[in-house]
Amino acid sequence: MKIIETQFSGVVEFVETLRTGSFTAAGERLGLTGSAVGKSVTRLEKKLGTKLLHRTTRSLTPTPEGQHFFDGWIGILDEIESLEQGVVAGSSQVSGRMNIHLPAAFGRRHVMPILSRLAKQHPNLDLSVSFSERRVNLIDEGVDLVVRIGTLEDDADLVARCLGRQRLVVCASPDYLAAKGIPKQPAELTEHDCIIGSRRSSQPAWLFRNANGDVFSQAIRARYDYSDGDAMVNAALDGIGISQLPTWLVHQHLSSGALVAVLEEYAGAEMPIHAVWPRSRYLKPRQRLVIDALLEDARRPTSVYSM
Repeated sequence: MKIIETQFSGVVEFVETLRTGSFTAAGERLGLTGSAVGKSVTRLEKKLGTKLLHRTTRSLTPTPEGQHFFDGWIGILDEIESLEQGVVAGSSQVSGRMNIHLPAAFGRRHVMPILSRLAKQHPNLDLSVSFSERRVNLIDEGVDLVVRIGTLEDDADLVARCLGRQRLVVCASPDYLAAKGIPKQPAELTEHDCIIGSRRSSQPAWLFRNANGDVFSQAIRARYDYSDGDAMVNAALDGIGISQLPTWLVHQHLSSGALVAVLEEYAGAEMPIHAVWPRSRYLKPRQRLVIDALLEDARRPTSVYSM
């Protein structure tokens, strides 16, 4: 036991210092004083015979050796935590903080109700939820789970499970179509005021499906780009442009006539929706809990993926 304690001595303090940015903050997380954390890290540096941190009066930054040491140990400590939690019997024992990133409109409407239910069922489960269309780096930013809409890039460090697909429809308000005309061909969208989500390329394009069932992309004239689906819907309702939106977001407005679908003979394009998390030998019980809940919700006949 003493050998293990010696090997780990100062490691947790060092990792928490880099995670939190200061000895004081690390001490608060570990139940120690900032001075005790600093001394522990100094002893670790002495044992290793190398400097791990650059210290100034304002900041602590890792040396190249410190960064390498941190990158290795953070994965090991996460594995140990997952292994310990994995032997705890009963889902009622699920605990700890889940750092989750969600696409804004979809996350608010369809994921947050699930997370709120889990929080009530598991009083020791803490949630940190961010809403953003930004493609975060899960490993570097310490994110436990994201929900992503769209095609995924190959990444050996990540695991993904498909929750379902969202169907897309091009629509605009009656006032906009009366003023600007109804497009008959996708190519005409280069002459319309298009509303898009976050701009990810210099030439935005929308997806369509032709009569043979093949999906193709059509460049558009993007005048308005918003990073929030609800803002896109409101802009379309206000009549400032035409937008391609998921059916789960606009089906009520289409039913009421507040929005009108166009180019329906080219409709049918879809985008996949995935739950994504860092690859690990041991999945943390809190991660498994949330992932299983998302998958269970996706299988419901009345789920968002059936709209």
